[in-house]
Amino acid sequence: MHQNVAMAPELTLHEDRLFSADGAVRQISRRIYAETKDLPIISPHGHVPPAWMSENLSFGNPTRLLLTPDHYINRILHANGVELSELGVPVTRTDMTEADNRAAWRTFCAHWSDFNGTAMRYWLTDQLVGVFGVTQRPSIETADEIYDTIQAWIDDDNHRPRALMDQFKIEFIATTDDPCDDLHDHEKLAADAEFSAKHRVAPTFRPDKYLTPANPDWNQRVDTLGEVAGVDVSTLAGLTSALENRRAYFKAHGGVSTDHGIQDLDAAYLDAQDAERLYGKARAGEITAAEATALHHHLIMDQVRMATEDGLTLTLHPGAFRDHDRATFEAYGADVGCDIPYAIEVTRATREMLNRFGNHPNLNLVLFTLDEDVYSREIAPLAGFYRSLYIGVPWWFIDAPESIMRFKQSVTEMAGFSRISGMIDDTRAFCSIPARHDMMRRLDAAHLANLVAAHRLDEDEAIEQARKLVVDNPKKVFKL
Repeated sequence: MHQNVAMAPELTLHEDRLFSADGAVRQISRRIYAETKDLPIISPHGHVPPAWMSENLSFGNPTRLLLTPDHYINRILHANGVELSELGVPVTRTDMTEADNRAAWRTFCAHWSDFNGTAMRYWLTDQLVGVFGVTQRPSIETADEIYDTIQAWIDDDNHRPRALMDQFKIEFIATTDDPCDDLHDHEKLAADAEFSAKHRVAPTFRPDKYLTPANPDWNQRVDTLGEVAGVDVSTLAGLTSALENRRAYFKAHGGVSTDHGIQDLDAAYLDAQDAERLYGKARAGEITAAEATALHHHLIMDQVRMATEDGLTLTLHPGAFRDHDRATFEAYGADVGCDIPYAIEVTRATREMLNRFGNHPNLNLVLFTLDEDVYSREIAPLAGFYRSLYIGVPWWFIDAPESIMRFKQSVTEMAGFSRISGMIDDTRAFCSIPARHDMMRRLDAAHLANLVAAHRLDEDEAIEQARKLVVDNPKKVFKL
Protein backbone atom coordinates (compact mmCIF):
# COMPACT_ATOMS: atom_id res chain seq x y z
CA MET A 1 0.00 0.00 0.00
CA HIS A 2 1.29 3.44 -0.89
CA GLN A 3 1.19 6.35 1.49
CA ASN A 4 -1.94 8.55 1.22
CA VAL A 5 -0.90 11.47 -0.93
CA ALA A 6 -4.32 13.07 -1.42
CA MET A 7 -3.07 16.34 0.08
CA ALA A 8 0.04 16.53 -2.11
CA PRO A 9 0.48 19.83 -4.01
CA GLU A 10 -1.21 19.78 -7.40
CA LEU A 11 0.64 19.69 -10.70
CA THR A 12 -1.19 21.82 -13.25
CA LEU A 13 -0.90 23.24 -16.77
CA HIS A 14 -1.98 26.86 -17.04
CA GLU A 15 -3.75 27.66 -20.30
CA ASP A 16 -1.70 30.87 -20.71
CA ARG A 17 1.71 29.34 -20.03
CA LEU A 18 4.54 31.12 -21.86
CA PHE A 19 2.28 34.04 -22.83
CA SER A 20 2.91 37.64 -21.81
CA ALA A 21 1.86 38.93 -18.39
CA ASP A 22 0.49 41.98 -20.21
CA GLY A 23 -3.24 41.40 -20.62
CA ALA A 24 -3.62 42.94 -24.06
CA VAL A 25 -0.62 41.09 -25.52
CA ARG A 26 -1.79 37.88 -23.88
CA GLN A 27 -5.16 38.16 -25.63
CA ILE A 28 -3.40 38.47 -29.00
CA SER A 29 -1.22 35.45 -28.18
CA ARG A 30 -4.32 33.41 -27.39
CA ARG A 31 -5.91 34.22 -30.75
CA ILE A 32 -2.75 33.39 -32.71
CA TYR A 33 -2.15 30.17 -30.78
CA ALA A 34 -5.76 29.06 -31.32
CA GLU A 35 -5.03 28.92 -35.06
CA THR A 36 -2.00 26.59 -34.72
CA LYS A 37 -2.44 24.48 -31.59
CA ASP A 38 -4.33 21.68 -33.36
CA LEU A 39 -2.27 21.59 -36.55
CA PRO A 40 -0.45 18.31 -37.26
CA ILE A 41 3.11 17.81 -36.02
CA ILE A 42 5.93 17.75 -38.54
CA SER A 43 9.11 16.45 -36.91
CA PRO A 44 11.92 16.42 -39.52
CA HIS A 45 14.85 15.80 -37.15
CA GLY A 46 14.78 13.38 -34.24
CA HIS A 47 16.06 10.13 -32.80
CA VAL A 48 13.01 8.01 -32.04
CA PRO A 49 13.83 4.39 -32.99
CA PRO A 50 11.77 3.32 -36.04
CA ALA A 51 11.24 -0.10 -34.43
CA TRP A 52 8.95 1.55 -31.87
CA MET A 53 6.45 2.27 -34.65
CA SER A 54 7.27 -0.71 -36.83
CA GLU A 55 6.79 -3.26 -34.05
CA ASN A 56 4.30 -1.08 -32.12
CA LEU A 57 6.30 -1.79 -28.99
CA SER A 58 5.14 -1.13 -25.46
CA PHE A 59 7.13 1.57 -23.67
CA GLY A 60 7.67 -0.87 -20.81
CA ASN A 61 7.66 1.23 -17.68
CA PRO A 62 7.94 4.89 -16.62
CA THR A 63 11.70 4.74 -16.07
CA ARG A 64 12.45 3.27 -19.50
CA LEU A 65 10.06 5.70 -21.15
CA LEU A 66 10.89 8.98 -19.43
CA LEU A 67 14.23 8.75 -17.63
CA THR A 68 16.72 6.32 -19.15
CA PRO A 69 16.83 7.74 -22.72
CA ASP A 70 16.48 11.44 -21.78
CA HIS A 71 19.87 13.18 -21.78
CA TYR A 72 18.43 16.36 -20.32
CA ILE A 73 17.11 14.61 -17.21
CA ASN A 74 20.20 12.46 -16.84
CA ARG A 75 22.63 15.38 -16.83
CA ILE A 76 20.77 17.32 -14.13
CA LEU A 77 20.46 14.27 -11.92
CA HIS A 78 24.12 13.39 -12.46
CA ALA A 79 25.14 16.93 -11.50
CA ASN A 80 23.16 16.49 -8.29
CA GLY A 81 24.86 13.28 -7.24
CA VAL A 82 22.86 10.52 -8.95
CA GLU A 83 24.81 7.77 -10.71
CA LEU A 84 23.63 7.18 -14.27
CA SER A 85 23.52 3.45 -13.57
CA GLU A 86 20.70 4.14 -11.11
CA LEU A 87 18.64 5.50 -14.02
CA GLY A 88 19.08 2.46 -16.25
CA VAL A 89 21.77 4.05 -18.43
CA PRO A 90 22.75 3.00 -21.05
CA VAL A 91 19.49 2.26 -22.85
CA THR A 92 20.83 -1.11 -24.02
CA ARG A 93 20.77 -2.51 -20.47
CA THR A 94 18.57 -5.53 -19.90
CA ASP A 95 19.25 -6.18 -16.21
CA MET A 96 16.91 -3.58 -14.68
CA THR A 97 14.26 -5.23 -12.49
CA GLU A 98 10.89 -3.78 -11.53
CA ALA A 99 12.41 -2.83 -8.18
CA ASP A 100 15.31 -1.09 -9.95
CA ASN A 101 12.97 0.86 -12.22
CA ARG A 102 10.78 1.93 -9.33
CA ALA A 103 13.84 2.97 -7.31
CA ALA A 104 15.05 5.08 -10.24
CA TRP A 105 11.67 6.77 -10.42
CA ARG A 106 11.74 7.53 -6.68
CA THR A 107 15.18 9.09 -7.11
CA PHE A 108 13.93 11.28 -9.94
CA CYS A 109 10.90 12.43 -7.94
CA ALA A 110 13.06 13.17 -4.91
CA HIS A 111 15.09 15.52 -7.15
CA TRP A 112 12.08 17.25 -8.72
CA SER A 113 13.09 20.67 -7.36
CA ASP A 114 16.45 20.38 -9.13
CA PHE A 115 14.56 20.94 -12.39
CA ASN A 116 12.93 24.20 -11.26
CA GLY A 117 13.34 26.89 -13.89
CA THR A 118 14.65 24.48 -16.54
CA ALA A 119 13.17 23.57 -19.89
CA MET A 120 13.03 19.99 -18.62
CA ARG A 121 10.62 21.03 -15.85
CA TYR A 122 8.36 22.56 -18.49
CA TRP A 123 8.33 19.49 -20.75
CA LEU A 124 8.00 17.06 -17.87
CA THR A 125 5.01 18.92 -16.44
CA ASP A 126 3.39 19.05 -19.85
CA GLN A 127 3.84 15.30 -20.26
CA LEU A 128 2.88 14.30 -16.73
CA VAL A 129 -0.34 16.31 -16.74
CA GLY A 130 -1.24 16.47 -20.44
CA VAL A 131 -0.31 12.94 -21.50
CA PHE A 132 -0.44 10.73 -18.41
CA GLY A 133 -3.08 12.53 -16.33
CA VAL A 134 -0.84 12.92 -13.28
CA THR A 135 -2.22 15.43 -10.76
CA GLN A 136 0.34 15.24 -7.94
CA ARG A 137 3.58 17.17 -7.89
CA PRO A 138 6.51 14.68 -7.94
CA SER A 139 8.18 14.06 -4.59
CA ILE A 140 9.51 11.13 -2.64
CA GLU A 141 6.03 10.80 -1.08
CA THR A 142 4.13 10.79 -4.38
CA ALA A 143 6.64 8.81 -6.44
CA ASP A 144 4.97 5.40 -6.21
CA GLU A 145 1.46 6.66 -6.97
CA ILE A 146 2.72 8.60 -9.99
CA TYR A 147 4.68 5.55 -11.17
CA ASP A 148 1.53 3.42 -10.95
CA THR A 149 -0.54 6.03 -12.82
CA ILE A 150 1.95 6.13 -15.69
CA GLN A 151 2.38 2.33 -15.69
CA ALA A 152 -1.38 1.90 -16.09
CA TRP A 153 -1.29 4.35 -19.00
CA ILE A 154 1.59 2.43 -20.63
CA ASP A 155 -0.18 -0.92 -20.19
CA ASP A 156 -3.20 0.34 -22.15
CA ASP A 157 -2.82 -0.84 -25.77
CA ASN A 158 -4.31 2.48 -26.90
CA HIS A 159 -1.05 4.07 -25.80
CA ARG A 160 1.37 2.20 -28.01
CA PRO A 161 3.36 4.20 -30.57
CA ARG A 162 1.07 3.74 -33.57
CA ALA A 163 -2.00 4.86 -31.66
CA LEU A 164 -0.05 7.78 -30.23
CA MET A 165 0.92 8.89 -33.73
CA ASP A 166 -2.82 9.50 -34.17
CA GLN A 167 -3.40 11.00 -30.73
CA PHE A 168 -0.41 13.34 -30.98
CA LYS A 169 -1.33 14.23 -34.59
CA ILE A 170 2.15 13.35 -35.86
CA GLU A 171 1.94 13.59 -39.64
CA PHE A 172 5.66 13.27 -40.40
CA ILE A 173 8.55 12.09 -38.27
CA ALA A 174 12.16 11.45 -39.26
CA THR A 175 14.41 8.97 -37.52
CA THR A 176 18.23 9.00 -37.60
CA ASP A 177 19.85 6.00 -39.24
CA ASP A 178 23.25 4.57 -40.06
CA PRO A 179 24.11 4.44 -43.78
CA CYS A 180 24.53 0.66 -43.51
CA ASP A 181 21.05 0.13 -42.03
CA ASP A 182 18.80 -2.04 -44.20
CA LEU A 183 15.82 0.19 -43.25
CA HIS A 184 13.63 -2.87 -42.67
CA ASP A 185 11.47 -1.01 -40.14
CA HIS A 186 10.80 1.79 -42.61
CA GLU A 187 9.91 -0.73 -45.31
CA LYS A 188 7.45 -2.39 -42.96
CA LEU A 189 5.78 0.91 -42.07
CA ALA A 190 5.57 2.04 -45.69
CA ALA A 191 3.96 -1.28 -46.63
CA ASP A 192 1.23 -0.83 -44.02
CA ALA A 193 -1.39 0.96 -46.12
CA GLU A 194 -3.60 1.93 -43.16
CA PHE A 195 -0.71 3.45 -41.22
CA SER A 196 1.09 5.09 -44.14
CA ALA A 197 -2.11 6.74 -45.36
CA LYS A 198 -2.00 8.98 -42.29
CA HIS A 199 1.64 9.04 -41.18
CA ARG A 200 5.06 9.15 -42.76
CA VAL A 201 8.16 7.86 -40.97
CA ALA A 202 11.30 8.72 -42.92
CA PRO A 203 14.90 7.61 -42.43
CA THR A 204 17.66 10.20 -42.16
CA PHE A 205 21.14 9.47 -43.57
CA ARG A 206 23.74 10.08 -40.80
CA PRO A 207 27.21 9.37 -42.28
CA ASP A 208 29.45 11.02 -39.64
CA LYS A 209 31.31 7.82 -38.77
CA TYR A 210 32.30 7.32 -42.40
CA LEU A 211 33.58 10.87 -42.90
CA THR A 212 36.04 11.06 -39.97
CA PRO A 213 39.29 9.29 -40.89
CA ALA A 214 40.84 10.29 -37.55
CA ASN A 215 38.57 7.85 -35.71
CA PRO A 216 40.22 4.54 -34.77
CA ASP A 217 37.38 2.46 -36.22
CA TRP A 218 37.06 4.42 -39.45
CA ASN A 219 38.75 1.81 -41.68
CA GLN A 220 36.54 -0.96 -40.38
CA ARG A 221 33.42 1.13 -40.91
CA VAL A 222 34.44 2.05 -44.46
CA ASP A 223 34.97 -1.65 -45.23
CA THR A 224 31.46 -2.41 -43.93
CA LEU A 225 30.01 0.42 -45.99
CA GLY A 226 31.68 -0.96 -49.10
CA GLU A 227 30.28 -4.43 -48.43
CA VAL A 228 26.74 -3.13 -47.92
CA ALA A 229 26.91 -0.93 -51.03
CA GLY A 230 28.63 -3.62 -53.08
CA VAL A 231 31.47 -1.25 -53.95
CA ASP A 232 35.26 -1.55 -53.79
CA VAL A 233 36.32 1.17 -51.31
CA SER A 234 40.07 0.81 -51.74
CA THR A 235 40.08 4.23 -53.44
CA LEU A 236 38.45 7.56 -52.62
CA ALA A 237 36.36 7.18 -55.76
CA GLY A 238 35.09 3.91 -54.30
CA LEU A 239 34.11 5.54 -51.00
CA THR A 240 32.36 8.31 -52.93
CA SER A 241 30.44 5.75 -54.95
CA ALA A 242 29.47 3.80 -51.81
CA LEU A 243 28.14 6.94 -50.11
CA GLU A 244 26.18 7.93 -53.21
CA ASN A 245 24.79 4.39 -53.41
CA ARG A 246 23.53 4.48 -49.82
CA ARG A 247 22.11 7.99 -50.17
CA ALA A 248 20.10 6.74 -53.13
CA TYR A 249 18.94 3.75 -51.07
CA PHE A 250 17.74 6.04 -48.28
CA LYS A 251 15.95 8.31 -50.74
CA ALA A 252 14.24 5.32 -52.33
CA HIS A 253 13.02 4.37 -48.84
CA GLY A 254 11.48 7.78 -48.20
CA GLY A 255 14.46 9.69 -46.83
CA VAL A 256 14.36 13.45 -47.27
CA SER A 257 17.53 14.61 -45.51
CA THR A 258 21.04 13.89 -44.34
CA ASP A 259 22.32 14.82 -40.89
CA HIS A 260 25.87 15.78 -39.92
CA GLY A 261 27.04 16.35 -36.36
CA ILE A 262 30.44 17.92 -37.06
CA GLN A 263 33.12 19.66 -35.02
CA ASP A 264 33.39 22.77 -37.20
CA LEU A 265 31.91 24.20 -40.37
CA ASP A 266 35.05 24.20 -42.48
CA ALA A 267 34.52 22.50 -45.81
CA ALA A 268 36.97 22.64 -48.70
CA TYR A 269 37.85 20.45 -51.63
CA LEU A 270 41.39 19.18 -51.84
CA ASP A 271 43.22 18.81 -55.14
CA ALA A 272 42.12 15.46 -56.57
CA GLN A 273 45.59 13.94 -56.31
CA ASP A 274 46.04 15.17 -52.72
CA ALA A 275 42.65 13.82 -51.73
CA GLU A 276 43.43 10.38 -53.15
CA ARG A 277 46.87 10.41 -51.51
CA LEU A 278 45.43 11.26 -48.09
CA TYR A 279 42.73 8.65 -48.49
CA GLY A 280 45.43 6.06 -49.18
CA LYS A 281 47.32 7.14 -46.05
CA ALA A 282 44.14 6.93 -44.00
CA ARG A 283 43.41 3.44 -45.29
CA ALA A 284 46.97 2.42 -44.40
CA GLY A 285 46.63 3.91 -40.90
CA GLU A 286 49.40 6.40 -41.60
CA ILE A 287 47.49 9.69 -41.78
CA THR A 288 48.39 12.57 -39.44
CA ALA A 289 45.81 14.49 -37.42
CA ALA A 290 46.12 17.54 -39.67
CA GLU A 291 45.79 15.42 -42.81
CA ALA A 292 42.75 13.61 -41.37
CA THR A 293 41.09 16.97 -40.72
CA ALA A 294 41.78 18.15 -44.28
CA LEU A 295 40.35 14.92 -45.69
CA HIS A 296 37.29 15.24 -43.44
CA HIS A 297 36.64 18.78 -44.73
CA HIS A 298 36.94 17.46 -48.28
CA LEU A 299 34.40 14.72 -47.56
CA ILE A 300 31.96 17.19 -45.99
CA MET A 301 32.18 19.41 -49.06
CA ASP A 302 31.43 16.41 -51.23
CA GLN A 303 28.32 15.66 -49.18
CA VAL A 304 27.09 19.14 -50.06
CA ARG A 305 27.81 18.42 -53.71
CA MET A 306 25.85 15.18 -53.48
CA ALA A 307 22.91 17.06 -51.94
CA THR A 308 22.75 19.36 -54.96
CA GLU A 309 22.44 16.28 -57.16
CA ASP A 310 20.05 14.02 -55.25
CA GLY A 311 18.04 16.83 -53.60
CA LEU A 312 18.26 15.54 -50.02
CA THR A 313 18.12 18.42 -47.54
CA LEU A 314 21.43 18.69 -45.70
CA THR A 315 21.55 19.60 -42.00
CA LEU A 316 24.77 20.65 -40.29
CA HIS A 317 25.02 21.04 -36.55
CA PRO A 318 28.49 21.80 -35.17
CA GLY A 319 29.37 22.99 -31.70
CA ALA A 320 29.05 19.93 -29.45
CA PHE A 321 32.09 18.57 -27.62
CA ARG A 322 31.08 14.94 -27.57
CA ASP A 323 31.58 12.77 -24.47
CA HIS A 324 33.30 15.52 -22.52
CA ASP A 325 33.66 13.41 -19.38
CA ARG A 326 36.05 10.53 -20.10
CA ALA A 327 34.99 8.44 -17.11
CA THR A 328 31.32 8.62 -18.08
CA PHE A 329 32.12 7.66 -21.66
CA GLU A 330 34.25 4.72 -20.55
CA ALA A 331 31.54 3.50 -18.17
CA TYR A 332 28.41 4.09 -20.22
CA GLY A 333 29.39 4.84 -23.82
CA ALA A 334 28.36 7.73 -26.03
CA ASP A 335 25.17 9.80 -26.00
CA VAL A 336 24.34 9.73 -22.31
CA GLY A 337 24.28 13.47 -21.63
CA CYS A 338 27.86 14.69 -21.24
CA ASP A 339 28.15 16.56 -24.55
CA ILE A 340 29.00 20.22 -23.93
CA PRO A 341 28.65 23.26 -26.25
CA TYR A 342 31.59 25.35 -27.41
CA ALA A 343 32.01 28.47 -29.53
CA ILE A 344 32.21 28.13 -33.30
CA GLU A 345 32.99 30.42 -36.24
CA VAL A 346 30.60 30.45 -39.20
CA THR A 347 31.23 33.28 -41.66
CA ARG A 348 34.78 32.41 -42.71
CA ALA A 349 34.33 28.68 -42.27
CA THR A 350 31.38 28.43 -44.65
CA ARG A 351 32.64 30.86 -47.30
CA GLU A 352 34.06 28.27 -49.71
CA MET A 353 31.04 26.00 -49.31
CA LEU A 354 28.57 28.83 -49.84
CA ASN A 355 30.53 30.39 -52.68
CA ARG A 356 30.36 27.06 -54.49
CA PHE A 357 26.87 25.87 -53.53
CA GLY A 358 25.11 28.58 -51.51
CA ASN A 359 22.76 29.65 -54.30
CA HIS A 360 22.30 26.25 -55.93
CA PRO A 361 18.60 25.78 -56.85
CA ASN A 362 18.53 22.15 -55.72
CA LEU A 363 20.19 22.62 -52.32
CA ASN A 364 18.44 23.19 -49.01
CA LEU A 365 21.09 23.56 -46.29
CA VAL A 366 19.93 23.82 -42.68
CA LEU A 367 22.43 25.12 -40.15
CA PHE A 368 21.90 24.95 -36.40
CA THR A 369 24.29 24.94 -33.50
CA LEU A 370 24.63 25.03 -29.73
CA ASP A 371 26.51 28.33 -29.88
CA GLU A 372 23.66 30.77 -29.31
CA ASP A 373 25.77 33.87 -29.98
CA VAL A 374 26.35 33.12 -33.67
CA TYR A 375 22.68 33.09 -34.68
CA SER A 376 22.30 36.86 -34.81
CA ARG A 377 25.93 37.68 -35.62
CA GLU A 378 26.60 35.21 -38.43
CA ILE A 379 23.93 32.64 -39.27
CA ALA A 380 20.99 35.01 -39.75
CA PRO A 381 22.92 37.43 -42.01
CA LEU A 382 24.16 34.50 -44.10
CA ALA A 383 20.65 33.03 -44.40
CA GLY A 384 19.43 36.50 -45.27
CA PHE A 385 21.52 36.38 -48.43
CA TYR A 386 22.24 32.82 -49.59
CA ARG A 387 19.24 31.15 -51.21
CA SER A 388 20.10 27.61 -50.14
CA LEU A 389 20.75 28.38 -46.46
CA TYR A 390 18.06 28.05 -43.79
CA ILE A 391 18.25 28.66 -40.06
CA GLY A 392 17.65 25.60 -37.93
CA VAL A 393 15.46 26.23 -34.91
CA PRO A 394 17.40 25.88 -31.60
CA TRP A 395 17.71 22.43 -30.15
CA TRP A 396 19.10 20.66 -27.13
CA PHE A 397 20.78 23.06 -24.68
CA ILE A 398 19.09 26.13 -26.12
CA ASP A 399 15.56 24.89 -26.67
CA ALA A 400 14.47 26.43 -23.38
CA PRO A 401 11.68 29.02 -23.69
CA GLU A 402 13.95 31.96 -22.92
CA SER A 403 16.57 30.83 -25.42
CA ILE A 404 14.00 30.29 -28.14
CA MET A 405 12.58 33.77 -27.65
CA ARG A 406 16.10 35.23 -27.93
CA PHE A 407 16.57 33.16 -31.07
CA LYS A 408 13.32 34.39 -32.63
CA GLN A 409 14.10 38.02 -31.89
CA SER A 410 17.68 37.82 -33.12
CA VAL A 411 17.22 35.92 -36.38
CA THR A 412 13.97 37.35 -37.70
CA GLU A 413 15.24 40.93 -37.54
CA MET A 414 18.02 39.99 -39.97
CA ALA A 415 16.58 37.17 -42.08
CA GLY A 416 12.82 37.24 -41.58
CA PHE A 417 10.56 34.26 -40.89
CA SER A 418 10.90 32.70 -44.34
CA ARG A 419 14.48 31.56 -43.70
CA ILE A 420 13.61 29.49 -40.61
CA SER A 421 13.42 25.71 -40.90
CA GLY A 422 10.44 25.10 -38.63
CA MET A 423 10.54 23.22 -35.33
CA ILE A 424 13.35 20.70 -34.81
CA ASP A 425 12.66 18.72 -31.62
CA ASP A 426 15.72 16.43 -31.76
CA THR A 427 14.23 14.08 -29.18
CA ARG A 428 14.54 10.43 -28.24
CA ALA A 429 11.62 10.77 -25.80
CA PHE A 430 8.49 9.96 -27.82
CA CYS A 431 5.99 11.43 -25.37
CA SER A 432 7.86 14.74 -25.22
CA ILE A 433 7.22 15.42 -28.92
CA PRO A 434 3.80 17.06 -28.47
CA ALA A 435 5.06 19.02 -25.46
CA ARG A 436 8.02 20.39 -27.41
CA HIS A 437 5.98 21.33 -30.46
CA ASP A 438 3.26 22.91 -28.34
CA MET A 439 5.92 24.95 -26.55
CA MET A 440 7.22 26.22 -29.88
CA ARG A 441 3.72 27.14 -31.06
CA ARG A 442 3.07 29.06 -27.85
CA LEU A 443 6.35 30.92 -28.24
CA ASP A 444 5.59 31.66 -31.89
CA ALA A 445 2.30 33.17 -30.73
CA ALA A 446 3.99 35.14 -27.95
CA HIS A 447 6.66 36.53 -30.28
CA LEU A 448 4.20 37.43 -33.02
CA ALA A 449 1.81 38.98 -30.49
CA ASN A 450 4.56 41.35 -29.39
CA LEU A 451 5.04 42.43 -33.01
CA VAL A 452 1.31 43.01 -33.36
CA ALA A 453 1.15 44.98 -30.10
CA ALA A 454 4.05 47.13 -31.29
CA HIS A 455 2.19 47.75 -34.59
CA ARG A 456 4.89 46.01 -36.61
CA LEU A 457 2.47 43.37 -37.94
CA ASP A 458 -1.28 43.20 -38.39
CA GLU A 459 -2.95 40.35 -36.52
CA ASP A 460 -4.08 38.57 -39.68
CA GLU A 461 -0.45 38.61 -40.89
CA ALA A 462 0.72 37.22 -37.56
CA ILE A 463 -1.79 34.35 -37.72
CA GLU A 464 -0.76 33.52 -41.29
CA GLN A 465 2.91 33.64 -40.26
CA ALA A 466 2.32 31.33 -37.30
CA ARG A 467 0.76 28.72 -39.57
CA LYS A 468 3.68 28.99 -42.00
CA LEU A 469 6.19 28.36 -39.20
CA VAL A 470 4.35 25.20 -38.17
CA VAL A 471 3.50 23.72 -41.58
CA ASP A 472 4.75 25.59 -44.65
CA ASN A 473 8.35 26.22 -43.62
CA PRO A 474 9.28 22.64 -42.67
CA LYS A 475 7.50 21.26 -45.72
CA LYS A 476 9.43 23.62 -47.97
CA VAL A 477 12.82 23.20 -46.29
CA PHE A 478 12.63 19.40 -46.07
CA LYS A 479 10.86 19.07 -49.45
CA LEU A 480 7.91 17.15 -48.06
